Amino acid sequence: MKKTWIILAVIAVVVLFAYSSIKGTYNNMVRMDEGVSASWAQVENVYQRRADLIPNLVNTVKGYASHEQETLQGVIEARSKATSVNLNADNLTPEALQQFQEAQTGLSSALSKLMVVVERYPDLKANQNFLDLQAQLEGTENRIAVERRKFNESAQTFNTFIRTFPKNIYASMFNFEKKAYFEAEKGAEKAPVVNFEE
Repeated sequence: MKKTWIILAVIAVVVLFAYSSIKGTYNNMVRMDEGVSASWAQVENVYQRRADLIPNLVNTVKGYASHEQETLQGVIEARSKATSVNLNADNLTPEALQQFQEAQTGLSSALSKLMVVVERYPDLKANQNFLDLQAQLEGTENRIAVERRKFNESAQTFNTFIRTFPKNIYASMFNFEKKAYFEAEKGAEKAPVVNFEE
């Protein structure tokens, strides 16, 4: 009889230990997953800020460079495309993140072309409204880089946690999947060529 109680006590301790281990690991995975979602929301926030600044920038440039319609239209279309790619924090697959990143890269490229056009208009470059918008846009671009880095860090922490043993077993049981990262744009590994001999 005493042996039965000892066996039952050992089984109860093992079950209690397994329960608390699974519960603690699961709760940590949920907490980290929410951290990744919060980081993603912040990335979306700064991209939205950039998208909100663009119409004002385009309208300011229009006033000085109305015959640059092709460039202005390119910026408007790129903004439209970039804001139409919506990504949910629950669907951060590498493919979806790449599609989002490509749309944002297209917008960055269109903005770069707009800045080249601006160089041809000294009055525009001296306009205080334009200078303020340009400074806000530069600040937003910096915020985007910071938030993308923070997102990658939270995704890395989450991915490392769910891929280590024995947490990988629990992650598989509860359908926690690896999160995608922002990656450098194609061609970013090559330094730009500067040639002053033209």
